[in-house]
Amino acid sequence: MKDILDRLETRRQEARLGGGKARIEAQHKRGKLTARERIELLLDKGSFEELDMFVEHRSNDFGMEKTKVPGDGVVTGWGTVNGRAVYLFSKDFTVFGGSLSETHAQKIMKVQDMAMRARAPIIGLFDAGGARIQEGVAALGGYGEVFKRNVIASGVIPQISVIMGPCAGGDVYSPAMTDFIFMVRDTSYMFVTGPDVVKTVTNEVVTAEELGGASIHTTKSGVADGAFENDVECILQMRRLIDFLPANNESGVPDWPTQDPHDRIDESLDTLIPDNPNKPYDIKELIAKVVDEGDFFEIAPTHAKNIVTGFGRIAGRTVGFVANQPMVLAGVLDSDASRKAARFVRFCDAFNIPIVTFVDVPGFLPGTAQEYNGLIKHGAKLLFAYSQATVPLVTVITRKAFGGAYDVMASKHVGGDLNYAWPTAQIAVMGAKGAVEIIFRADIGDKDKIAARTKEYEDRFLSPFVAAERGYIDDVIMPHSTRRRLARALAMLKNKHVEMPARKHDNLPV
Repeated sequence: MKDILDRLETRRQEARLGGGKARIEAQHKRGKLTARERIELLLDKGSFEELDMFVEHRSNDFGMEKTKVPGDGVVTGWGTVNGRAVYLFSKDFTVFGGSLSETHAQKIMKVQDMAMRARAPIIGLFDAGGARIQEGVAALGGYGEVFKRNVIASGVIPQISVIMGPCAGGDVYSPAMTDFIFMVRDTSYMFVTGPDVVKTVTNEVVTAEELGGASIHTTKSGVADGAFENDVECILQMRRLIDFLPANNESGVPDWPTQDPHDRIDESLDTLIPDNPNKPYDIKELIAKVVDEGDFFEIAPTHAKNIVTGFGRIAGRTVGFVANQPMVLAGVLDSDASRKAARFVRFCDAFNIPIVTFVDVPGFLPGTAQEYNGLIKHGAKLLFAYSQATVPLVTVITRKAFGGAYDVMASKHVGGDLNYAWPTAQIAVMGAKGAVEIIFRADIGDKDKIAARTKEYEDRFLSPFVAAERGYIDDVIMPHSTRRRLARALAMLKNKHVEMPARKHDNLPV
């Protein structure tokens, strides 16, 4: 019996070495952890249960039968994060560059299926070179099977992709269909085709970082939801994110103990809004002061910075926040901001996470660049997302809510359950200057008349009370009581239930 146990331990040690000590050292020299080190850091100590440790590829072409490594380039299994079950797979770059083979794909498919049956989140740690060329269509078929499972799981269990090395071809499409993508600065890349292929096809010379580095995907393309300095910081932040997310679409949000009173008053909010309506302020300060312990996990903080999205807690329960950011483009809605917020709203709605919306929006960004880029359709995505949402929707208008952007930002008309306004709120078709110049065009030459008309317009419309008179605003609240009012509203709406008409699926304006 001892011989058998020794042989088992020997095989386990061989599998744990992956591509060998030399390749592990090379991985460390690049500033990267190994697949197993990443898992150990992500999961609670001693909780990892590995699956398919001894699986090997079955390819006999191009001399592959002479090179077989247990695990075949991916480590799979399950464990816990702060006591809550998660499934995961971690690509092992030390084995065939983490490339995907038929059996490699089958290992991933197994944990995907198990995660769905258990209704638990799944996390993919990517560090791979795409399909294994030696296996041809078998590898491509494996990718297709993984993609299909990504789609089936969408909206049922949270799916998180963490890009921790080079990712090309099929290895970028699976992450693209998951809920969140995070990257590591300077060591991770995402592109459909790499720099060499780009040069061959288009004669364009570009580096991996310029083509698909974290700086590109977290600012310009918006493909990634965040980037971190190194593997350790990235994984620790993933543990933090998991704490905010429900296990599945039916489990409800996590409920964590908090020492922060739900009825806490913050007098500093009474002076947050500047006296000058054109002067900016930081909406993140408001979010930090209403969430439990100031703990806010921002999603896509460097992309479309004119809108803020992310997770916080109120009275211990997760809440999704969407907020216009006056510090950037005056908080105006453009194509990128609309897409970013729409995707976040749809995620929250899919997983029954209540949404709090802070509104300070002067309208949609004008100009040919926006119109040519499809602002109408992208703005419609956000309108569609809010209108379709059945989760509790609580809206607070802090200052400007002008034009169609007022409607889009979770107004009462598109489904807002409780819509509050601060006394500083201005709700109108447009700002006073533009409105007066249209309504009283004949008086434009007379400064005194225009000034009087502007004052008249401001007194009549640039306040929350016209909307409140019509019931579009449920109450005008004191800024310092915002947290207390939000906590009470969310508690009241906890069991909200909405019946939607039967249909196969909607036709989102993608």
